[in-house]
Amino acid sequence: MSTDITNQLKEKYEAIDQDLEVHLEGLLYSKPINYWDYIQTDALLNLQVQRTTLPDEMVFIMYHQINELLFKMILGEIEQVAKHDAVDAELFTSKLMRISRYFDMLTSSFTIMKDGMDVDQYNKFRKTLTPASGFQSAQYRKIEFASTELINLIDNRFRDSIDRNTSYEHAFEHLYWQAAGKDYKTGKKSYTLTAFEERYKEEFIRFTKFYNTHNLLSKFRKLPKEVKADESLIKAMRHYDYTVNIKWVMAHYNTANHYLNIGGKTAEATGGSEWVKYMHPKYQRRIFFPELWTEKELREWGTNV
Repeated sequence: MSTDITNQLKEKYEAIDQDLEVHLEGLLYSKPINYWDYIQTDALLNLQVQRTTLPDEMVFIMYHQINELLFKMILGEIEQVAKHDAVDAELFTSKLMRISRYFDMLTSSFTIMKDGMDVDQYNKFRKTLTPASGFQSAQYRKIEFASTELINLIDNRFRDSIDRNTSYEHAFEHLYWQAAGKDYKTGKKSYTLTAFEERYKEEFIRFTKFYNTHNLLSKFRKLPKEVKADESLIKAMRHYDYTVNIKWVMAHYNTANHYLNIGGKTAEATGGSEWVKYMHPKYQRRIFFPELWTEKELREWGTNV
């Protein structure tokens, strides 16, 4: 071992009040790493538990598990921007394009479900999934919270009545995805929505309190004027916005339509949600960075897909 590396190791461990000699001695007894231990292959491949005997249910389970892994990667990229004190155009653009590539993969992968599962099998095993629903993905909700200001995630019908002075509790009750399980006339919530809130509501509120001022839109607004004018950054932000809120959403919508619109009759989603109005971008008009789009683009959002 070279003296330079030894000195660097000594500095590293002294910085955390550790003895280098003790750590080096520990290496004498450590096992060499291998692929299956590092990736935790055995644990990963034992996470698929079917509720039926239908083979295509395994496709459905693994596909959604892959989605959740990609969501975790996306949240990791956003966090690096959110917690970086001096974000420049190059870093911001780089992270946004990484995230967009993950969503490009998510978008194109919907063909795995749309064209890769037997319709009859799906419509049998899906009944065993009730009352679970895809809108219960907590990580995807966090991606939305971390991408834009909360007002842009409010149900389009109630945005004019909510502002920054509104409590988190009240704003939460009017998030767009509440429409998937709530009757706004009576205030009654479905079991699917109630169970989701019982599991994640407090966690979401804590999460949004940090991202209220650290979301991607807020970080962009705090940049110096010349940085905000960077063409590559603006292009990356628009690309991310369109990729998530139009392309990915519509790929999801079209896949759901393939399985749930049989013979012109729209079936109810497993969680009982009105999935057409909940998912289609022209209804809820989810836009992360509205100030980066023209009035015409905003007006026509989701209408030409």
